[in-house]
Amino acid sequence: MNFKLGLVLLSCMALSAPAQERLTGDVGGAVYSTQKIVHSTGSQSLTLPYAYFDYGRFYTRVDTLGVKTLRLGDGYLELAGRISLEGFATDAPALHGIAARANPLPLGVGTYQETPWGAIFAYSFYDKTSGGMLHELTYAAEFQVGAVTVYPQLGIEHRTQKYVQHLYGVSSQEALASGLGAYSATASDTPVLAMAFEWPVDEAWHVNVQWRRRWLDRAITQSPLVFTQRQDSGFLALTRSFK
Repeated sequence: MNFKLGLVLLSCMALSAPAQERLTGDVGGAVYSTQKIVHSTGSQSLTLPYAYFDYGRFYTRVDTLGVKTLRLGDGYLELAGRISLEGFATDAPALHGIAARANPLPLGVGTYQETPWGAIFAYSFYDKTSGGMLHELTYAAEFQVGAVTVYPQLGIEHRTQKYVQHLYGVSSQEALASGLGAYSATASDTPVLAMAFEWPVDEAWHVNVQWRRRWLDRAITQSPLVFTQRQDSGFLALTRSFK
């Protein structure tokens, strides 16, 4: 069975998930900031909605959204999509002659396992833009420090060769046009560490802050488009909780 056919079959199973039509979770607005890792593009800041909630079979977890299908362990097998802003424009002088990189469109399957000793998030995405794959595994804990809830997270991201090549590879034609060296990427494994904090304003409203760091491996940092070995991102959000 190929990957796309599997997604179709899983979508037909979605009716087996719980159908309680009630919103539970957090909704609000946030300022998101992401350090760009290619030359001359700086950081990117956006003001966008914030959503981390479940509604019946449907869910959204900041940049990941989908539908729950079959019961699986301490969670569900999920159809998932990812909002990715990894693409970039190439109008900066240092990127003259390089084609713009379209944002990936990751679609796939995953699961969120809520266990007594922490949460596990596992996803496997196919990116239609590059024809490559993105696989993720993340562990998240939760503890209290006074009134503040703290969520440390540790994970690993694997991008296949096609995925990395689409973003950071340099073709021979681009090398001639730009003066940069040609670069054929390999698969990438990226460790990720994040810390999130939630401060209560009152019973319903909270302030949420997250900082996230990715340590880029040689498959990415050896690209002549890339100038750093790590990437920081985060957000500041004001949210309302629904229970």
